Amino acid sequence: MWPYPKIIAHRGGGTLAPENTLAALRCGLAHGFQAVEFDVMLAADGVPVLMHDAQLGRTIAGRGAISSLSSQELALRDAGAWFSAAFAGEPVPTLADVVAFCMAQRIWMNIEIKPAPGFEVATGAAVARLLRETIAVHGDQGLVPLLSSFSIDALLAARDIAPAIPRGWLCKAVPSAWRAQMLALDAVSLHVSHQHLTQAQVAAVHDAGYGVFCYTVNTPERARELLAWGVDAFCTDRLDLLGADFAA
Repeated sequence: MWPYPKIIAHRGGGTLAPENTLAALRCGLAHGFQAVEFDVMLAADGVPVLMHDAQLGRTIAGRGAISSLSSQELALRDAGAWFSAAFAGEPVPTLADVVAFCMAQRIWMNIEIKPAPGFEVATGAAVARLLRETIAVHGDQGLVPLLSSFSIDALLAARDIAPAIPRGWLCKAVPSAWRAQMLALDAVSLHVSHQHLTQAQVAAVHDAGYGVFCYTVNTPERARELLAWGVDAFCTDRLDLLGADFAA
């Protein structure tokens, strides 16, 4: 049900580097993580870029929508200075650049499709199209990523473009109609907040033949409890506390 790594670096480097940047991926790799989670949305020119927030202001200075800037304009923005002066000048990377880096370093990817409002279908399709072409070029099935999203429309669009790339459905809590939705999405895993998960729900999802992934687990005590429940994997911000080999 879950053939992927169990401990995954959240947004690349967790609390140790500016999120969703190549610097974060290098940081995660330096801490032994060969599995990362990151967020992707579309720039104004339709190019998928790594970004969590739909608006400027938190990780990139300024005001306005990310979707109003091209990927080239975003590449010139500073995505690292908000974190610390040591990362000043870190650019917003494209998904293509990040996929190339991860494949070269043999890093497995959980790619969260994070569409700006109104761009759900376009984002899901663009991400799936890029991955389909990249995987065909590299031909390395061991590094096929897992797509996940809160957006059902984005996941359906990704399924239509690249049905062979597996999908996970993101939810804050396990909804009552999760079985029907998982079937409709042809998903392989259910991704939920660990704060809203019960042991009985883990068992039910497993009994239905799906994997269970949790976000975002940051204490060893909670991590041990979830693993004892049978949770298949989780992402963490605390790469310093929960190493890549924690589940071992």
